[in-house]
Amino acid sequence: METPLADRDERLAALLMDAGRIEHSTIERARLIAQTTGDSLPLVLLKLGMMAERDLAMALARCHGLKLVEQDAFPAQAIPGLSLSTRFLREERVLPLALTDDRLDLAMADPGDDFVRQSLAMIADVPVVLHVGLPTEIEQAIDRLYGSVQATEDQMDRTHNAAEDEGFETDIERLRDLASEAPVVRLVSRMIEDAIDLRASDIHLEPYEQRLRLRYRVDGVLQDGEAPPLRLKSAIVSRLKIMAKLNIAERRLPQDGRIKLAVRGSAIDLRVSTLPSLFGEGVVLRVLNQDQLSLEFGALGIGGKTLERLLEGLQRPNGIFLVTGPTGSGKTTTLYAALSRLNEAGTKIVTVEDPVEYQLDGVNQIQVKPAIGLTFANALRAILRQDPDIILIGEIRDLETARIAAQAALTGHLVLSTLHTNSAAASVTRLMDMGLESYLVTATLNGVVAQRLVRRLCDACKTPYAISRSFMISWA
Repeated sequence: METPLADRDERLAALLMDAGRIEHSTIERARLIAQTTGDSLPLVLLKLGMMAERDLAMALARCHGLKLVEQDAFPAQAIPGLSLSTRFLREERVLPLALTDDRLDLAMADPGDDFVRQSLAMIADVPVVLHVGLPTEIEQAIDRLYGSVQATEDQMDRTHNAAEDEGFETDIERLRDLASEAPVVRLVSRMIEDAIDLRASDIHLEPYEQRLRLRYRVDGVLQDGEAPPLRLKSAIVSRLKIMAKLNIAERRLPQDGRIKLAVRGSAIDLRVSTLPSLFGEGVVLRVLNQDQLSLEFGALGIGGKTLERLLEGLQRPNGIFLVTGPTGSGKTTTLYAALSRLNEAGTKIVTVEDPVEYQLDGVNQIQVKPAIGLTFANALRAILRQDPDIILIGEIRDLETARIAAQAALTGHLVLSTLHTNSAAASVTRLMDMGLESYLVTATLNGVVAQRLVRRLCDACKTPYAISRSFMISWA
């Protein structure tokens, strides 16, 4: 005999498949995992990134005949008269919305959990009215109304008292054990989830003598996040290294790696870079959200005559086309947009990158691995024997790579690449400064694009501003 929750999961699966939100094979795989782990079907779908959380929340609301409550309907202050554990609210993903003499309104990520509903009905001593909320928004509201991850940090205090002894850093096995403990795992997961919620492009973890600083780069500007405990710096860095498949025993040299994971239904890539400093290893994670990637030039802000000239350069059968600009300005994204435009059945495209940031169907992508001798130059030599039409080089860093790129352009290939310069004109000087002969630059360089990131104005609060003529003259 099926339980009410199992019956609900069947109806939920039918709703999702009827709406075309998920395939039958995916549902069956999620069911098997749910049976093995004991988790509910909605939780498995979210954990494995099989569903976007808003789509799942709407399906749950329809399945239970409830309303989906938006974040702006959440209370401005914690509900008085309810003494609830922050850990309980967070683990069960439930938020009290309002309490009156005859009812308690709750927002739940999974309204099928009768235990939570009955428990809160007993505590409040009134009937409970359920609503469906997005897990992300519920967790943010719990942080705002009931404090941050204090319960988790209290558990860390009890778990890691011995970690205050600096001697533990020399014990690699113990460090690996600490990095795998639940409190550290949750802390790292929360750090990444917060970055996604803020739409941050980078996460910066910086150790100092008296504190561990956490910052997020949002719209090009760094802003402080909730700092983790200083005593856990080695465990947190080790956790990130384990996720990125780096050597946790090596703390004297910089390391680079990559983490792929699903966060609330979105496929996320994290480029991880560690750097030894005076007080420990600093870590920077570049956040690449595959679901937010748009490979259309219009979505990137490229249009008009600029787009016409860019397409003119891309339509040439051979030569070198460069995109320049400072680190993090979106050069690689622009090149991916170009590849998306050029990717046709009659064209073979091969890329050599460090790292491969986004995966493109129909494009042969190679990850550089200097540790085994697979450098840009060596990969390019092999690529030229693969009969490509278009070659993308992640970055021209040295003379050897520049010369092979020029040779490829001279032998009938279109070569796309990036270069670190402050302007388009400076790219010519940069190539010649590397040692590339001037006649090769003249013969192969088709065009150069220089780009910057521009901060966007908020659609809700932006207002027009008229610039005076005197101001324009002063800047002329």
